[in-house]
Amino acid sequence: MKLTKGAKFAFAVVASAGLAVALLSPAQGATRSTVIIHETNPVAGLNCSLSTTNNTTCTDMGTLQGMGFNYYNDKMEIIKNTVFGSYKVVKNSATDFRVQYTVNPGRVWSDGTPITGVDLLLSHVTQSSDYSKAAGLGDPASKTAKPAFNGLGYSGTYDKNIVGVTLSADQMSVTLQYKSPVANWDIYGPGPSPVHALVLLSEGKKALGTAAENLAAKDRFLKAFTSKDTAALKKMGDSWSNDYTITTIDKSTNPLLLVSNGGFIIDSAVAKTTMTLKLNPKYNSGPAMSGSVDTVVFKVIGDGTAATQALANGEIDIYAGQATADAVAALNKISSINVVGAISGAYEHWDLHYDTVDGESAYTGLFKKSDGAKSAALRQAFLLGVPRDEIMTKLIAPINGEKTPLCTTWVKPGNAMYDKICAANGSAAFTRGTQDTRNATAAALVKKYFPDAMKNPIKVRVLVPGNNPRRAAEFALAKANEAKIGFDLVGDVRTDWGSQLGTSAYDAYFFAWVNSSVQQRQSCGLYETNGGNNYVMGYTNTAFDNVCNTLYKPLSDSILSAKYIQAERITNADWITVPVFAHPGVYAINKALKGVKPAPLSPQITWNYWEWSY
Repeated sequence: MKLTKGAKFAFAVVASAGLAVALLSPAQGATRSTVIIHETNPVAGLNCSLSTTNNTTCTDMGTLQGMGFNYYNDKMEIIKNTVFGSYKVVKNSATDFRVQYTVNPGRVWSDGTPITGVDLLLSHVTQSSDYSKAAGLGDPASKTAKPAFNGLGYSGTYDKNIVGVTLSADQMSVTLQYKSPVANWDIYGPGPSPVHALVLLSEGKKALGTAAENLAAKDRFLKAFTSKDTAALKKMGDSWSNDYTITTIDKSTNPLLLVSNGGFIIDSAVAKTTMTLKLNPKYNSGPAMSGSVDTVVFKVIGDGTAATQALANGEIDIYAGQATADAVAALNKISSINVVGAISGAYEHWDLHYDTVDGESAYTGLFKKSDGAKSAALRQAFLLGVPRDEIMTKLIAPINGEKTPLCTTWVKPGNAMYDKICAANGSAAFTRGTQDTRNATAAALVKKYFPDAMKNPIKVRVLVPGNNPRRAAEFALAKANEAKIGFDLVGDVRTDWGSQLGTSAYDAYFFAWVNSSVQQRQSCGLYETNGGNNYVMGYTNTAFDNVCNTLYKPLSDSILSAKYIQAERITNADWITVPVFAHPGVYAINKALKGVKPAPLSPQITWNYWEWSY
């Protein structure tokens, strides 16, 4: 499945720390061919382009199973995968910009089916609103009906700018036509999908097809795509949107769901516990496997102490959790591992529910936009009450020494635009004075609408990521400080919290977004109307949308920083979100395992799995 090129939530859904230790052979075993990776959250499905599965774990696993035209390295540089194919600009004018993508001959899926340009066309189906509407698959922007392919790919740069897609006569190349040049055009290209498997799934098949059956199924996909066969495409959309949402995989699992062109293919999975992938013997879509690794296991351990002990016992090879100071100290005592600090692309933030999210029941809570000045004042009070300085001092500084909260979500510290944006984006309201003076301002806002709030606090329903020590501490600090201004934070601690984002049962959320690409439009998808990742708050603001609509064409840094300032002044004035900290990148790696290079972007660990070796 093609991943969305935007932000993913780095959620910390976890299972019991004692789960299934006995199910796995120790990572330090004699065979030295298995890599066991610590995950803090279980896989929620195999199609990472759905709102309920769009997390870092899915990306990590998906990277092992799928290779396309490029990938990011640990320096955030985009690398062309010339083993799979090539791409080039074939026309560049102000009103016609075209890019051709060509699959190299001989590339195959794990079932032996040849990969061709036909396998690139599903990307257009899942990203083009115009195609979805023309093919009778529904309007992705509809507030009342979900499209047949109910994913996160719509409304982005591709959707807003693409005007045509053409398959070459030999069916090995696809040419994308944009209405004008677009920034970061090289990350919006099509990703390969095993369309023959999707067709067979939609037709009710339960087994891999023969070579002839697979080619015939691919032909049926092309015919349906070209003729916009609504009935056939809707069946495929139902399979794409629903059949891949599985978390248990065993011998009874339909193998059509597991077809891969990456270095590995899923072998088994125990829900909320482990997922095991085995070497794909037909892999030839990316860099050659250089080491002895033939099995990768993702193992869910939520409790930091248990994860550290698992490292010490040799039960896992790679630790990549949300570290605490105590965890780092414990990791440094383990002689068999290397502790690596790295830049992280994930950042923590607090969001407030603004309006009903599509597909959810009506949001009628404390912060709803329909209450106008009242809800705006309460949103302002709440966000001023998030004790960001205290969170930094107590939870983050002991790990990396960083005491200053983030002041923008558009660029990260170290970017040349960072200070300029922060100086003018309206974030000064979050830093002016001390927390005590901000509390006084917030309390006055609350008192205006709830005069007795200090005696009878206003309840605020907060979705809390479960079984995560750092998040538990963060919530406790927030609850204590918000009580000083008249809010009573009622936390609902859930291990399935990722699937609950945007539901109307909550007024506030806190979690992390992690970027999977570097792009000019940055945070647009999080807040613009119908944005691919705007499924948490239900936020809409036409002025914000208008700014984002100017960010498609390549712009200079000076113009870009002004646009970012303009956009963020709007969201800050609406008091819907506040960033807190960049996640400290702490990784622990078995000294015997070579080639692991943690990266800032998602996938942070698995991006170069072919280099791993013992």
